[in-house]
Amino acid sequence: MQTLKAIIFDVDGTLANTEETHRQAFNSAFEEFNLNFFWSESEYAELLAISGGRERLHVYFKNHRDAFPCETNLRELSLLVHRRKSEIYREKLIAGQIGFRCGIKRLIDEARERGIKLAIATASSKANVETLLKNNLGDNALDIFEVIVTCDIVQDKKPSPAAYQFALAELGLTPDVCIAIEDTSNGRKAALAAGLKTIITTHAFTTNDDFDSASLVVDQLGEPNLPFIVETGENFGRDYVDIELIDSILSSDAESETESDWNEPVLSVAK
Repeated sequence: MQTLKAIIFDVDGTLANTEETHRQAFNSAFEEFNLNFFWSESEYAELLAISGGRERLHVYFKNHRDAFPCETNLRELSLLVHRRKSEIYREKLIAGQIGFRCGIKRLIDEARERGIKLAIATASSKANVETLLKNNLGDNALDIFEVIVTCDIVQDKKPSPAAYQFALAELGLTPDVCIAIEDTSNGRKAALAAGLKTIITTHAFTTNDDFDSASLVVDQLGEPNLPFIVETGENFGRDYVDIELIDSILSSDAESETESDWNEPVLSVAK
């Protein structure tokens, strides 16, 4: 009997390898504003511990206060730089330069064939999510997903569970029949705090993240002819993530991801 009722995807780094494009966009914005900053891959990987590009930039500017004239309003400047960064990123996104990661489209198609609901829980903007989906799934892409939770809907960033809690409420489902697919430690913590078991797909910016309590950590979802590499967790004899594997995870007696280290209040679920 099929246990799985819904798959909830993160976006940046999970559906697509967007983080490198984000990094390049930040560096281009720094150059346009004549700021003597350049985020290397290793530095950006550390900065991803701060969820949300706007928040990430503001914290970085505050930590480098000495690089600015005393009269500089860092919050205002970070908003301006982030706005330009977002424009640069969106130009690349609209140009179709960002495709889905290995196995994403196959799993989406398989879920639809099996009547499994699909949802998104992300800190990305509604506009960027919609463009990415349409570029990779066609003009009717938005109809494929039952629920799309973005930063336009939920204020609290991961590791807050707010986005996942909102998605579960909209789906009308309990966490035990859903799976979260993530790529970061903050995403794993958010899903865990919402009571969800989690599959992690790592990439260059998150290979050193803490993924304790994730049910399965792999380098990609994989394909029948392109198997994933298991980093931690039980793959139940499968070579790629499919509905059978997810069902096995949900039905397993492995340690449940119901206890969370998230003990801060959810400040605001919806704007």
